[in-house]
Amino acid sequence: MVKSLDYGVFMEKFSLQLSPSQHQLPLSGLTFAVKDIFDIEGYVTGFGNPDWARTHSAATSIAPAVMDLLTAGATCLGKTVMDEMAYCMYGVNKHYGTPTNPCAPDRVPGGSSSGSAVAVAANLVDFSLGTDTGASVRVPASYCGILGFRPSLGAVSTVGVLPMSQSYDTVGKK
Repeated sequence: MVKSLDYGVFMEKFSLQLSPSQHQLPLSGLTFAVKDIFDIEGYVTGFGNPDWARTHSAATSIAPAVMDLLTAGATCLGKTVMDEMAYCMYGVNKHYGTPTNPCAPDRVPGGSSSGSAVAVAANLVDFSLGTDTGASVRVPASYCGILGFRPSLGAVSTVGVLPMSQSYDTVGKK
């Protein structure tokens, strides 16, 4: 059964948006979440591991991929659970739990961007950001019955994103 109303998705919940604009922005009124691999100023980028989080300081800036969405009017609702250090494809995190797959609660959500996929599939956010080095956006998206997109290498900035394998890392969207 579902662990809670948020399907065990969020590492940290918050509401982050830039000052309201006098103009209608393209993403106004939309919400999103980000995998715990993206820098958000004032928050520790925990990499899905409490030891990592304890030994690193809060970010001093916002990853450009996240800032672009905020600048376009979207609101970030928090950081999502991920496979520990992005090392697995199941979506299981022994420290923070496994997000519940809304399409098949008795099955894994896929990883490593599991929380990001579940957040969209459970209609907790309109879209989310994850990373895709070896299908970490596409696999959880397919397990959770949503579309996962992996853009071409270098199409979206990976600045402010913890690297896994820089020659393969991309920022993906669900």
